[in-house]
Amino acid sequence: MSEASTAASTAEDEVVAICRDLIRMDTTNTGDTETSAGERVAAEYVAEKLADVGLEPLIRESTKGRTSVIARFAGGDQRGDSAGGDQRGDSAGGDQRGDSAGGDQRGNSAAAAPAVGQEARGALLVHGHLDVVPADVDEWTVHPFSGEIADGYIWGRGAVDMKDFDAMMLAVVRQMRREGRTPPRDLVLAFLADEEAGGEYGGHWLVDNHADLFEGCTEAIGEVGGFSYTVTDDLRLYLIETAEKGLTWLRLHARGRPGHGSMIHDDNAVTALAEAVARVGRHRFPVVMTDTVRAFLAEISDALGIDLDPDAPEEAIAKLGLIAPIIGSTIRNTANPTRLAAGYKENVIPSRASATIDCRTLPGQHEAFLDQLRDVVGPDLAVEIIQRQPPLETSFDGDLVAAMGAALRAEDPAARAVPYMLSGGTDAKAFARLGVRCFGFAPLRLPPELNFAALFHGIDERVPVEGLQFGVRVLNRLLSTC
Repeated sequence: MSEASTAASTAEDEVVAICRDLIRMDTTNTGDTETSAGERVAAEYVAEKLADVGLEPLIRESTKGRTSVIARFAGGDQRGDSAGGDQRGDSAGGDQRGDSAGGDQRGNSAAAAPAVGQEARGALLVHGHLDVVPADVDEWTVHPFSGEIADGYIWGRGAVDMKDFDAMMLAVVRQMRREGRTPPRDLVLAFLADEEAGGEYGGHWLVDNHADLFEGCTEAIGEVGGFSYTVTDDLRLYLIETAEKGLTWLRLHARGRPGHGSMIHDDNAVTALAEAVARVGRHRFPVVMTDTVRAFLAEISDALGIDLDPDAPEEAIAKLGLIAPIIGSTIRNTANPTRLAAGYKENVIPSRASATIDCRTLPGQHEAFLDQLRDVVGPDLAVEIIQRQPPLETSFDGDLVAAMGAALRAEDPAARAVPYMLSGGTDAKAFARLGVRCFGFAPLRLPPELNFAALFHGIDERVPVEGLQFGVRVLNRLLSTC
């Protein structure tokens, strides 16, 4: 058995317990801090797990309860300072500069400088978020915050989005520290608040206020990528995110003449809004093929042995089965109505009505998309942008990409790494502002029959135990070699 496999054996056991612990902590993010549970309890748990193996976690709270944790694990290329300087800030367990767990808290004391002629690599940022979307208990088979194990799965809100990867990060790093192993490069570990509402109180707040914590980071891995799509018993594609769509949240505002609900009324703001919302919800924007999507579809056509018409990709995408909804959303811009607000009394026709539209845009498409959307909405409604984060796209090459592929193949000889675009967004948008090259890589080997895409923000969210343990082995190999 290799060193990497031996090292991961304890982590494989621990990751299950950690994942269950995290799921049992209600960190619901409603999008409103006043009604959100907050991440503080999970952040303190994470900080304790990191401090237990001699790292110096920094706790940073953007506003009451909205809490993130950052720690730096110094690598062999260069020692560097711990997580951005003075460690006496709000840290787990008081002043962390003392001699706990072996004295020097900047990483393993055996860390060495790079060999003569070897260029020191930048730090690798490994990030996950601690918040989850709400869950209605009455809709679930098990309680969404139970962390129950049944049918080979860990069940609960956050099981795949993304307390599973948080648990992998903790289990692997704890094992490396216990065994005195030093990563080749600095690792900056980030457990973040507020990703599910755009990261205003998490990743983006840290970049705006504590960018020094990420000093030296040149690359990053986080959600959503590294999961398997089974083609045959001898071929599994592992989708690595190299691009993600931009986020634009809009509000449509309709105005009309107020009046009594019993009368005929031709200038009703609610009617005008409802008609516009229906048009937006049913509209399909034109197909736009990006470099990442072209590369993915070329890989798919080769793996499945099908002909691909790049100008009409829907036919090929339809053959992808359970991942078709994710891929199908990356060939065009999308706009989905998500919230409505109007009126204050049953018998009063209001003068104003508004709707929230969740828009996801492809690289280079923002302005064209807005023009197209305004044509669909019509001239009588106002369009207000309430939040915008641009799309990301990078190439599928380099040493880190090669290391991800090698780590997957070492644990699954049938693995083939391919690039893809995520239809949603992640905290990578915050870190890209610092010039960090971001990838989605939270490895999972999935049962072929599992509808993985439907688990994100869905009912009965769950992660396969064996898939989670596979992810630990892969992540251990990656962080030990990249």
